[in-house]
Amino acid sequence: MSKTTVKATKAAPRAAQAPKAAKPQAASAPAAAPAAVAGQGKQGVKKVVLAYSGGLDTSIILKWLQDEYNCEVVTFTADIGQGEEIEPARAKALKMGIKPENIHIEDLREEFVRDFVFPMFRANALYEGEYLLGTSIARPLIAKRLVEIAKKSKADAISHGATGKGNDQVRFELGAYALLPGVKVIAPWREWDLLSREKLLAYADKHGIPVDFKKRKGGAPYSMDANLLHISYEGGVLEDPNFEPEANMWRLTVSPEKAPNKAEVIELTYAKGDVVAINGVKMTPAQVLTKLNELGGKHGIGRLDKVENRYVGMKSRGCYETPGGTILLTGHRAIESITLDREVLALKDDLMPRYARLVYNGYWFSPERELLQGLIDKSQETVNGTVKLKLYKGTIMCTGRESATDSLFDPQISTFDDDGGAYNQADAAGFIKLNALRLRIGANVKAKRDAAAKPARKTAAKPAAKKAAAKKAAAKKPA
Repeated sequence: MSKTTVKATKAAPRAAQAPKAAKPQAASAPAAAPAAVAGQGKQGVKKVVLAYSGGLDTSIILKWLQDEYNCEVVTFTADIGQGEEIEPARAKALKMGIKPENIHIEDLREEFVRDFVFPMFRANALYEGEYLLGTSIARPLIAKRLVEIAKKSKADAISHGATGKGNDQVRFELGAYALLPGVKVIAPWREWDLLSREKLLAYADKHGIPVDFKKRKGGAPYSMDANLLHISYEGGVLEDPNFEPEANMWRLTVSPEKAPNKAEVIELTYAKGDVVAINGVKMTPAQVLTKLNELGGKHGIGRLDKVENRYVGMKSRGCYETPGGTILLTGHRAIESITLDREVLALKDDLMPRYARLVYNGYWFSPERELLQGLIDKSQETVNGTVKLKLYKGTIMCTGRESATDSLFDPQISTFDDDGGAYNQADAAGFIKLNALRLRIGANVKAKRDAAAKPARKTAAKPAAKKAAAKKAAAKKPA
């Protein structure tokens, strides 16, 4: 799915529900010319699966594929919690001449959170120390389904609406090649000459593709990508990294200044590193994230304004809203603090930046990411318990964490009061002295070097002193 240009109005993803199988609808008489009859198309492509949002860009791509490749087009539209109704994509595809059996619309919210978002949060992944990877983590799921539909429909190629400047083209295609090595990928933005808004609108007019009035008048001031984990904003006025976004740009969160004046405490229940209940109410993964988005958005949590380094080499300014994800990260680190060994935590923290780069750069299906995931998931076997978090005006504070079965926090050892002999403080002397041994040795060697260097400096100074004295004496002799 390509990013879409939108107006900054308040909206939020729909509440997660159990996925329903899409029901095929009877085809109505197409308003536009039907798709080209499948034959020997351009570069041998007879059938292509398109990641289709139903928006202007992918509608233009659909028609362009029919014309340029003379091929049959299969559309795939995924609901990953973008907060927009996706069924209209079916009607639009039908009008473009797509056969009903070639239209795939799927609710992937549960799979998205369960198999992609949650595993990533077990790693505490942050790209460049800040970005929670909301767009990045959605791309491998879309690539996976594109490939699966291509196999099922015996298509020759897949296609997407990502531009040649962004990261998404890399993510879609690396995922596709990892799952179907011989797949052909058609990326129209790297092939066509429709590289301006004027050309796109002219193409749409020529082929009877509906254009939203606001897009025709110049569109919104930025581009947006949304799913159940986050909303991102970039492009347009945001391309000036010194420009402060307007207050009405943000869609998921209230501003911290306007958030409630009363803090709210929530309790998260963890099982093997994943949240399974909020305030004691059991929920599915997608329901958990939907609820946390609601709670975080209410309290102004999860806004980020960042200049990041794209994998393709350029810097890019983006603004992000990740209310639920920000809460997930804080809670997960809190429960790990009492259930994971010190060195396991340190190892995870060492590996996290690399894991985050793999996700950001599109290597979700790589052997190294899967290897890291195995190690991370193994560490989560003991990450069980509850965490209490206080939400207040854009901030999150952990106010409590406990694990009845896996806590490594021993109050009898940690106490500053009488521990009844649980810990012998005298043992610390030997521990400190052994750990200081290399420091002491190094200091002794340095002292010897400095001592040996002092006489040499004095010797080198004597001839110079004698020469100066002789010159001074000569100056005093009478003429």
